[in-house]
Amino acid sequence: MSINPIEFYNALENNGINFFTGVPDSLLKQFCLCLDDKKDKIKHIIAANEGNAIALAAGYHLGTGDVPLVYMQNSGLGNAINPILSLCDKDVYSIPMLIIIGWRGEPGVIDEPQHFKQGRVQLQLLESMNINYCIIDKDTNDIKKNIENAVNKAKSINEPFALLVKKDTFSNYHSQSLKSKLHSQLMQRECALEVLMHKFPQNSIIVSTTGKTSREIFEIRDKIDGDHSKDFLTVGSMGHCSSIALGIAISNPNKKVICIDGDGALLMHLGSLSTISKIKPNNFYHILLNNEVHESVGGQETSIKHINVKKLMESHYYNKVLSIDSKEKIIDSISDFLRFNGPNFLEIKVKPGSRENLGRPSIKPKDNKDNFMNFIKNS
Repeated sequence: MSINPIEFYNALENNGINFFTGVPDSLLKQFCLCLDDKKDKIKHIIAANEGNAIALAAGYHLGTGDVPLVYMQNSGLGNAINPILSLCDKDVYSIPMLIIIGWRGEPGVIDEPQHFKQGRVQLQLLESMNINYCIIDKDTNDIKKNIENAVNKAKSINEPFALLVKKDTFSNYHSQSLKSKLHSQLMQRECALEVLMHKFPQNSIIVSTTGKTSREIFEIRDKIDGDHSKDFLTVGSMGHCSSIALGIAISNPNKKVICIDGDGALLMHLGSLSTISKIKPNNFYHILLNNEVHESVGGQETSIKHINVKKLMESHYYNKVLSIDSKEKIIDSISDFLRFNGPNFLEIKVKPGSRENLGRPSIKPKDNKDNFMNFIKNS
């Protein structure tokens, strides 16, 4: 029987866990939505990336002596390894915390290609880092006892202790905070993408971000011309879309490279903007589809609304910076945006949500890579 997210949260709180931070994950979606409703913005902070979350939790422990909790998808563990081993390890500052990890790509469970390797090496990775852990699934007996043991272990060893969560562990949680985000007069992301892709020059090179954006681009491309070789779908490596696009742009200076980014991904590795501003490639066109949430893993808020995106990009010396919020404004502005030398930046504000029947790319990542490289070579 699946674990009730409220009971899980209550068990954590009863064991002294009162500070939560992390990056949302689809396997932890129900628990994360519960946190949104239960904790205020000071005691539950959605971090830009998993390394930030570990450091934030460490700081909270240093300031209070309490054991904090960090949550993440296992694909984000790479971002967290540095502060786990060089800050929290018992041979450094010996900082206790709970780390809840969603186990994507678990062996024997059907998943997407970008999760296969991470899921397969998950246990060995934790063991090589000397991180104690226990595995939780929907059949776990006495979750309260498991949480009590985990917290006590973290305290006794003064180190991080991990709870590895399998698919379908949590039962559904009916979020109150999520409902209010879905009622918006803005257009949906897929509508914006459809307008954009019909307006892009035929030989444009497109690099799209992780999550539903790439899935929607794949289906729109099917409707336009079926030529998926023009699009590099960044199915994993969240936050690195703009750097991939930058690498392509500087190696192909005579070809337009269009990076289609998301707000959660942009924030995750915001430092890449300084590299773009240093190089200033005139064939680089950066488009942000901003719905202010982590769409693919449950719709939890990002912190983008606390940033003036237009001023941020202007401070990074993009030549042309626009912010728009309607289909009509896309149609009016996209030609000039692409006509002027880059780097240029276009923020398009969209509302959260996607089609329930949205599919996934049917082309394997390796085939996407080969077709994409051939397109660049021959275009």
